[in-house]
Amino acid sequence: MKYNIRGQRMEVTLALREYVEKKLSRLERYLEAPPLSDAQVTLSATKGLHAVEVTIPLTSVLLRAEVKSEDMYASIDLVTDKLERQIRKHKTKVNRKFRQDGSSRALFKEEYGTGSRGAAALATFEEEDEYELVRTKRFNLKPMDVEEAILQMNMVGHNFYVFANSDTREVNVVYRRSDGRYGLIESAE
Repeated sequence: MKYNIRGQRMEVTLALREYVEKKLSRLERYLEAPPLSDAQVTLSATKGLHAVEVTIPLTSVLLRAEVKSEDMYASIDLVTDKLERQIRKHKTKVNRKFRQDGSSRALFKEEYGTGSRGAAALATFEEEDEYELVRTKRFNLKPMDVEEAILQMNMVGHNFYVFANSDTREVNVVYRRSDGRYGLIESAE
């Protein structure tokens, strides 16, 4: 796997570059084929927090993880663990689907670890793969503009708010970002 490692508001040292490559190369054992394009790695330091963002484009899945901590090396370790969990999740789901469909095609390797650690990780992950829906809500979407949707979201104390955008006449979502600002999700046509 090839890596495009860049720093935001910081210089990427040779030691950091080598550590990122060493840690992310662990993920290659899960993949049948190398990604079609480079893995994008962004390292940044803001207000005492060291953030690592990794995006790995695969054939049918985009793996992405971001972690912030007080230590850059710890952030790299944590983002690698997060990506490993994502790969195991997708591997289990995709390979289960292909087995049910009678296809022998697999996107991820069946055997990805030797010893009890790999087997234990897969067993733990497969237990987590069951999703339990605990609540369903129905409501009428009131047409409103983005600013009003943000006000409504803040009034109910949620991190996101679904609304009918009065300008575009489409269903949109506003959400509160981790930096305290707001984002808007629109459907793409």
